[in-house]
Amino acid sequence: MTLRTLERRARAMPTSDGAGVRLNRVIGTPNLRNLDPFLMLDEFKSDSADDYIAGFPSHPHRGFETVTYMLAGRMEHRDHLDNVGLLQSGGAQWMTAGRGIIHSEMPQQEEGLMWGFQLWINLPAAEKMCPARYQDLLPEDIREVTDDQGILRRVIAGDSLGTTGPVSGIGVDPLMVDIRMPADSSLTHPVKAGHRAFVYVYRGHIQLGDGTLGTGELGVLRDGDAVALRAQEDSALMLLAARPIGEPIVQYGPFVMNSEEEIEQALRDYRDNRLTA
Repeated sequence: MTLRTLERRARAMPTSDGAGVRLNRVIGTPNLRNLDPFLMLDEFKSDSADDYIAGFPSHPHRGFETVTYMLAGRMEHRDHLDNVGLLQSGGAQWMTAGRGIIHSEMPQQEEGLMWGFQLWINLPAAEKMCPARYQDLLPEDIREVTDDQGILRRVIAGDSLGTTGPVSGIGVDPLMVDIRMPADSSLTHPVKAGHRAFVYVYRGHIQLGDGTLGTGELGVLRDGDAVALRAQEDSALMLLAARPIGEPIVQYGPFVMNSEEEIEQALRDYRDNRLTA
């Protein structure tokens, strides 16, 4: 076993997106532009409706996948394919934009805590123009397991110590696990060698090798086939990994392609109502 260690760290930066939703961006900033195949990671957390009530009205995507995972709150997804999903506490959606999708994500509450994550994952060139699809995951669809230390793992994608997540058919072979650890507990978790991997701490402090990550910090991991985690206090983190694509990334807002020419084509297609055709 080769344990992964911290290669670098990045702290979440406050920004806004959609119609003014306040959030913290961790991947997709000047400090960490991308982490192939991960293009963006946002955490949104507020109990003030003014920070989230305007939501994410109808907008397009092409060339990548979006993943939304909710810790608290309720948000409705609608898209041009007539998919409708109610994202609620503990649920997730995995949307493959492919050639093109037009969708919205709007809060279904006017007060209370709204807390979750949105992740963008790139598609290889051969799949960027695939048909769009949508996987709606209810809270009960996500596999949970608790060990004898009280560590809870919620497995959204990939294999986590023998528990397999419900997301399927994703080419970059992702691992996505929400791990909640009591104080002084420890966990060694396999991560496929050669896959790009990171942890994002959303509560508490986690010791990883000879480094420590606190709330709102992301740790990029060096290569290896496992990561050893220890909670210094009651803590929670997201562990993510996927096969890198190794292709050029050209992004213009909600379009992610391999060349400027493909971006220009996406803009023309959207203008001419052919993005999803």
